[in-house]
Amino acid sequence: MTKQTFSIAKLYHERTKYDPETINQRVPDIDWERPPVPFKDYPIGTRIDLKPHIGDRQTVLSRLSHLLYCTYGLTARIPQMAQQDLLLRAAPSAGGLYPAEVYLLSRGEGELPPGRYNYQVRDHSLVRFWDGDPGEALEAACFGHPALKAAPFVIVTTAVFFRSSWRYQARAYRRIHLDTGHLLGNLDLAAALTNYRPYLIAGFEDRAVNELLYLNPEEEGAIAVVALQERQRQPLSPPVTTALASEVDRDYPELADGSLLGYLHQASAIQTAPQTAPKSGSDSTSENIEDKYNFPFCTKVSTASSPLDWGVGGKALEATLLQRRSTRAYEGGAEIDIEQVKTLLNFAYQPQPLGQLSGASSDSESQEWEQPQLCDRSLIQTFIATTAVAGLEDGCYYYAPQAQELRQIRFKNFRRELHFLCLGQDLGRDAAMVLFHTADLQGAIARWGDRAYRYLHLDAGHLGQRLNLAAIYLRLGVSGIAGFFDDHVNDVLGIPPDEAVLYITTIGQPRTSRRP
Repeated sequence: MTKQTFSIAKLYHERTKYDPETINQRVPDIDWERPPVPFKDYPIGTRIDLKPHIGDRQTVLSRLSHLLYCTYGLTARIPQMAQQDLLLRAAPSAGGLYPAEVYLLSRGEGELPPGRYNYQVRDHSLVRFWDGDPGEALEAACFGHPALKAAPFVIVTTAVFFRSSWRYQARAYRRIHLDTGHLLGNLDLAAALTNYRPYLIAGFEDRAVNELLYLNPEEEGAIAVVALQERQRQPLSPPVTTALASEVDRDYPELADGSLLGYLHQASAIQTAPQTAPKSGSDSTSENIEDKYNFPFCTKVSTASSPLDWGVGGKALEATLLQRRSTRAYEGGAEIDIEQVKTLLNFAYQPQPLGQLSGASSDSESQEWEQPQLCDRSLIQTFIATTAVAGLEDGCYYYAPQAQELRQIRFKNFRRELHFLCLGQDLGRDAAMVLFHTADLQGAIARWGDRAYRYLHLDAGHLGQRLNLAAIYLRLGVSGIAGFFDDHVNDVLGIPPDEAVLYITTIGQPRTSRRP
């Protein structure tokens, strides 16, 4: 092997870009009659039915039942003519392929014996496939992360790679982490609804966590760990680090497209405990983050807004989590209001008073303002193209979350260009606004190694899911797009060329006659 110009994460990103001149050469040979099964079976184990516990959220099993159902539960069934019915979940997934599996690790809290459990989505149950307290082994795998010390339960999400690569080939690694980010966005809020405080742990020893769950690492890999502490406990202070750096691999062989996904996952794994303290600004709640772009003489529009009122006990949030659907068509040209845009951005990017959602918090606790649990929120940038927002001029804007304002960088209606950028999907053309999550990939790799690629897409998916939920609550249509002409986004919207485009979210007035 010889020293390469790009790290493996950068190479993967460049090799999996869509381009209008070559995209027809990427059409995979898919056996549509044999899609991957999006569920995992455990023929042996102790099964706990969670359906009878979907009641008042007062017992441990009732709280866990709600948490898992709002995070990843089955919420709709679409009949299929020639195949099995499509079962939709609370979290969206590209192509309805659902690569994520959810595991629950119990240290023996009350009604749930200690052990390792898999969440069985089809029948809303848990299957205990291994007995015993996994806490000591998990703490070692997470390098003694302090959030695990007092966590009665831990969620681990994994990815079954073929579920996505069957259709999306090498680019599936992007979608796997976006889909997991959607799930984590739900979990962040479902934990608050059930009186837990979640702590995301994205830096861990991959091999150890895989072995803890008895995974086949060639087919499935751990993606995220989330410790669930009781909400009445004081938050950890100072805020703890979510992410850890991996190595940067530049000594890789020539790789065929079919090898990119697996090689990047292995190369971005963390194998040993970190030798140095985490870099500054690494935690997701850092108050030292600055808005990256401040364009001179640009029009600036304040986005300050009050937080959404989810009602007593968060009933409106729970209903929104379970009613969420991706919009299939918009009313082209139909406007949304600038106040709705402000509300969307506030919920997705700003601290929220989540302590009140469980209905069990005191007045003082309800005033605690909490950031989304992200890997490194300082790395994600957001650009917005508007074509039908009442009270906002058409054009392209940079969203500055710290200043809470939109900064206009281009003056034009980009409807035609957006249609092209989104691979000719009408969602891009007809949406009232299109949000682009981007990041300086080289800078992210310098901070976190090749593992940065995981973190960036997890965070983009998480933020995208918060936009999804706020839009549904406001009765707007919303849909994420992970397939786009990467470099043309930068060219058309004037986004700096060093910004890697991670994810697109479209928002507009839904065409109700065609919405599922």
